[in-house]
Amino acid sequence: MKSFVFFLLLLLSPINDIITGKIVGVSDGDTVILLTEDKTQIKVRLDGIDCPESHQAFGQRAKQFTSDFCFGKQAVLISNGKDRYGRTLGLIVIGTDTLNYELLKAGYAWHYKQYNSEERLSNMELQAKDKKFGLWADPEPIAPWEFRKTK
Repeated sequence: MKSFVFFLLLLLSPINDIITGKIVGVSDGDTVILLTEDKTQIKVRLDGIDCPESHQAFGQRAKQFTSDFCFGKQAVLISNGKDRYGRTLGLIVIGTDTLNYELLKAGYAWHYKQYNSEERLSNMELQAKDKKFGLWADPEPIAPWEFRKTK
């Protein structure tokens, strides 16, 4: 079933590129380094989500979650273009699990609605919030885009 869902995701996504490689670096909760088979390093910003900043509450936990999930593992990048900093935007898939979604479900990311309007991401965030997972255990969590304004 998961393979079928992944296949549908690939078919229905507005895909620019599918790249395979190994995750060789984790900059923070929502940014990883993918080493491709031809030894090119690609800095990937996880599309559709925003994790707490490294020096923000839950920032280190989000980074650790990302590292535990994908560091040193073979991955598939489903690219969705570039951001304004030149990073590749995309989904990181390990096996049949998508890192972007797992961060949301674990409560270590916000749905980045300013750049992504997918309702399923909002639903994942809402479920984590209702269960008080991760950063949602904090009575007054601060979204990373608001936190960045204060720095």
